[in-house]
Amino acid sequence: QVQLVESGGGLVQAGGSLRLSCVSSRSLFTIGAMGWFRQAPGKQRELVATITSSSSTNYADSVKGRFAVSRDNAKNTVYLQMNSLKPEDTAVYYCAAGLLSRVLAGTPANWGQGTQVTVSS
Repeated sequence: QVQLVESGGGLVQAGGSLRLSCVSSRSLFTIGAMGWFRQAPGKQRELVATITSSSSTNYADSVKGRFAVSRDNAKNTVYLQMNSLKPEDTAVYYCAAGLLSRVLAGTPANWGQGTQVTVSS
């Protein structure tokens, strides 16, 4: 079991930036993959970005070139840097951890509580 705590959400104007953080209760080296998901009102939860224990990354097409996922192993923390934000990026963003296959399938074993990101036009 892994406890995940997100922070960094907020209200930002279109074109602005935010950085989300996710602190893990376990060493990132013991976790196969970390993922960032988001869920907008009335929509299904979608996978935004993943980063593996070897720091391999992957992104949804909708955020490629604008978002960047990174990790600080010493702090057991994963980040999601979000640039050039758009109103359609508005959602609750969740951090998740588990086997890469489970993260990619949208069924990771561990979830954070979520942090709200609101982008105004």
